Amino acid sequence: MKIDKFIKTLLKYIATAGFIGYIPFAPGTFGSLLGLILFIIFKPSITAHILIIIFGTIIGIYASTTAEKIFNEKDSGRIVIDELIGFFVSVFYLPHTPGFIFAAFFLFRFFDILKPFPIANLERGLDKGPGIMADDLLAGVYANIILQIWVLTFR
Repeated sequence: MKIDKFIKTLLKYIATAGFIGYIPFAPGTFGSLLGLILFIIFKPSITAHILIIIFGTIIGIYASTTAEKIFNEKDSGRIVIDELIGFFVSVFYLPHTPGFIFAAFFLFRFFDILKPFPIANLERGLDKGPGIMADDLLAGVYANIILQIWVLTFR
């Protein structure tokens, strides 16, 4: 039983990115900001970046499903692993320049907050962890597509 409690606590910690999910205002923005800071500090190679997105998504689904049960709240605002991994999607295979990194951050937050079609449908249509993660992953894809078009057009 102690191991089960430890695992649940660890998954809740992952889902909330430690204390970030408990910030009383804009925890999702702070979760994305954590992603931005980690990206700048570690400057992941393309292989590491792919692994972060894949394993972050898998762990995020499991952790957010567990945290949702613990908080007894559907898609709790305290769950921010989705914003962190969504940000990593938004900067995937882009130049590692401040302009692109910050543009990705703002575009990701824009799409995550507004939830244009079909982002909102994903969030409503999928249950638990998959729904929590999917809308942010797609918001990251939208931001990334815009910036990839920018790269192809202007660089």
